[in-house]
This record gives sequence, structure tokens and C-alpha cells, in this order.
Amino acid sequence: MTSKFTAIYVRRSVSDKEKGNNSLSIAAQREECIRYVGEEANFKVYCDDGKSGKDVRHRPEFMQMMSDAKDGYIDRIIVKKYDRFSRNMREYLNITDELDRYGVGVVSLSEPFNTETKEGRMMRNNLLNFAEFERETIAARVKDAYSTKAVETGFYQGGKMFFGFQSSRQTINGKTGSVLVPLEAAQTVIAAYEVYKEPGTSLLDVVNYIKAHNLPSSSTSGNKPINRSMDRSEISRILENPLYVRADKNVYEYFLSRGFTMIDDIDAYDGVHGLLWHKKNSEDRFIKVGYHAGLVDSETWLAVQDKKSHNHKIPKSRGELKSWLVGLTKCGHCGKALLIAYSYNADKTKLWRYYNCTGLKTIKGCSRETERLKVCPDDVERAVYKAMKEHISEFEVAKNSSANKSSEAERIKAELLRIEADTKKLIDRLIDADDVLFGYIQEKISELHAKKNEYEKQLLLIERRVKKIDTKPLLEPLNRWDELSMEEKNALAKVMIDRIDVTDEEGIKIHFIF
Repeated sequence: MTSKFTAIYVRRSVSDKEKGNNSLSIAAQREECIRYVGEEANFKVYCDDGKSGKDVRHRPEFMQMMSDAKDGYIDRIIVKKYDRFSRNMREYLNITDELDRYGVGVVSLSEPFNTETKEGRMMRNNLLNFAEFERETIAARVKDAYSTKAVETGFYQGGKMFFGFQSSRQTINGKTGSVLVPLEAAQTVIAAYEVYKEPGTSLLDVVNYIKAHNLPSSSTSGNKPINRSMDRSEISRILENPLYVRADKNVYEYFLSRGFTMIDDIDAYDGVHGLLWHKKNSEDRFIKVGYHAGLVDSETWLAVQDKKSHNHKIPKSRGELKSWLVGLTKCGHCGKALLIAYSYNADKTKLWRYYNCTGLKTIKGCSRETERLKVCPDDVERAVYKAMKEHISEFEVAKNSSANKSSEAERIKAELLRIEADTKKLIDRLIDADDVLFGYIQEKISELHAKKNEYEKQLLLIERRVKKIDTKPLLEPLNRWDELSMEEKNALAKVMIDRIDVTDEEGIKIHFIF
């Protein structure tokens, strides 16, 4: 018969090291567990250092221990804390169920309750539930921290390499990171801007110019050359990217007017460095001055943006636009474009406009059964015009009350600090809590977490509303709306609105750019 031994499992994650938690060091865990089983006992130590508690598959020593348990070598397992096994509740239960089948018990030195009783198992599961909650919270904070770092630094944060550049590790202002440096292919970028800014040229003209002059069409990712297809879509992306502009004060005003959050003051826009563009969600867009040098002067870059914007906003057609909301109205069910169609009464004396969903003609289709929507385009146009005027007015009010808004923002920040402190106190009380108190503390932590989320939403809203956006160029044409042409209305709407979702059931939902 195989002689069984006691298994000691120790693990220390990267986050444990960063926290400087000495009680969870490998040496401390090993010493405490050996002291418990006795120096003379038959035991074996399994150690995973620098391994996350999220997934056991990436912990080789743990996997070996489970294999030994399955083969009948292990009598029991000793751990410092149950979360050394796993911080994922579902995974932990699967592990303990598997060990139960092998006849292997688990003893935690830090959680003094008997898991052989119903109450003890409940307490153990509550602790693991909280450990999982803590892990997810930490993960969310790490993600947010990375997002914040990406927004606030001028270094290149990785991902797909931009055409015409490669990254180089550099130290700037005492910090080290990746800085974009131009390659030979940068001349292709410069040529694209120069050709396209000329009157009458198109994206196809740029493509043909690059081919005719045999300009570079490959860039690099790391040390590997990557060939790019210099088609119209690729050229279009290059021509819209703020990465390439030598950003000056005019570029600052351009992005400010379009609702971007400006990370740097206007003085940072020196006419030398390019920009980094960040997006947290569908609404929050950030512009940061990068450490890399731009390739194209601001006058050329802005002229190209104006030309592309005009070509995009006013589509070429044989006749007049059927609606000043062309290009903005989308089906609220499938997200595809809505087109204006016409119908007449029996004697051909009266004309009606209606929306058709183009999604039904695509491969993926639309959840609607018919192309035609019941909602009237006239009603949509009236509602959107009213909403545009109200939106501008709200910004005017926000600017005039910026002092009050700033005071409110400081109050919310203070509340967030208080919530963080209260949450920490509750977490500290969990160690000595019985099952009743544990449940109460969990409930309070959840309440504080919900309040924190709500305050953060309020703070974001305040910060967005106090942005110094010049609304005068928008307000003036809105006040003389009836004098504008269909094309002028369309261009103005596309400056303010990203898209308009339309459904028969819920009407319209307007997504403003700023």
C-alpha cells in the first residue's frame, strides 16, 4: 500500500509582492505550515511563486499536487489561507469536490472553522466569495490604472503599429517608455497629405501617386516588416490620424471644438510633436501630446480634415438631399442606415416620406419583419432640431456656472475618498467576523460600491459639462435655421451628432458628439 504524506501548498502572487505583504511570503507560509504539521512529519511542499490565484492551469506545482492526490499519495493538504488555492469561487468548489473524491482534506491555518460542518463550509464559502470579489475589484483597478496611464503619458502604449513609425525605448523626464520614431515609409504619409489637400484630388489619386512614384508601402512591427495594402481605406485612416500632425494651437482649438477632452494645456501644442488619441468608451475621447515628432504641418493637416469632412458630410447625388439627417439616422434594432423613401396617395396628389431599414437587405439582416418604419421622418427632424438647440443651451448654462460645478466636483471627490476609507475599515473587520456579521459587512461593502459608481458617474458628467466648448459658431446657424440649405443643415448636424437611433417602439435616441 502506498505511504501517504501531508501536502503543504504555498503561493504568492505578483500583487502580494507589490503590496509588500510579508505574512504571505513564500518563506512565511512554508514556516507556518511546517510548524503546524511538525518537523518530523512526512510532508512535501508544493510552491508556486509569482502565480495568480485566478487560474490553476498556469500553476505547475498546484497541478502536480492535484495529480499526486489523484494517484493516492496525499492524505491532506495544509494552506495558509483558502484563497491560496483559488480566488475564483467556482474553481475553488470544483477543486474541493475533486479532492473529496480522492479522500483528501484541506486545512487552512488562518480560517479557524471546521469545514466538516455545514456552518464551517458556509463560512469558508463566504470568505472565498469575498476573495473573488476582491480579485475582480483589483483587476478592474489595474485596468483603470492602465487606461489612465495610457491617457496621461506621451509614450506609445503598444498595440498595432502606426504606418511610417517604429517604437524605440527612451527615457524622458526621468521616465522610460516607447517613443515613435519615423521610418523611410514616413515619406509616403507626407506625400499622401500633400496630394490629397489639392483641390479636386481624391483618395484614388493618392493611391495612384504612391504607386507611380514607387513610394514605400511597408512599415514595421518590432523588427518585422509589415506590408500594407495602400488602398483607399488605408489612406483614409492615415489622413484622419492626429498622430501625424505637428500640433499647434490651431489643432488644439480643432479638437476642443469637437468635444475631445484635452489632457494638456494649449501651451503644450508647440507645432513640433504629434498627438495620441485615446477612447475609454463611446463618449469619452482624449487627446494627448505625444513625445514623438509629427510629420505634417498643421495647416496641411487641418485642410485635409476639412476636405474629408466636407466630402463625408455632403454626399454626391444627382438631386437634393432627401433629409438633412442623411447619414445620421440608424435603425435602433440592427444599427444599419435608414433611407428615405416616398409614397403617394391614390390620385398622386400628395407625397409622404418614410424610413426604410437597409439592414434587411444585408446578410446578417435585422430583427424587424418589414423594411418600412412607422415613425415619420418629419417628426424625427423636428425632434432633433429641438434637441440640438437644447443641447447647446445646456452647454451655455454649464459654462456660466463653472464655479459652482467645480465646487460640486470637489465635494464628490471628498465623498469618494470617504467611501474608500469606509470600505477598507469593513474589509479589515472581515477577519474576525462570524457568519452573521460577515453577511452584514458584505452587504455594506456592496452598498458603498454602488454609491462609488454613482458618484463617479456624477463626477464624469460635471467634468464633461464644464469643458470650454465654443458654441457660438453652432448657435448662430441654429437661430436662422429656416434660411439654411439642406446641405448646410446636414453639415451642422454632423458636427454635433454622432448618430440617431430610430425605432417605432421607443422613438429616437440622439448620440451627441460632445
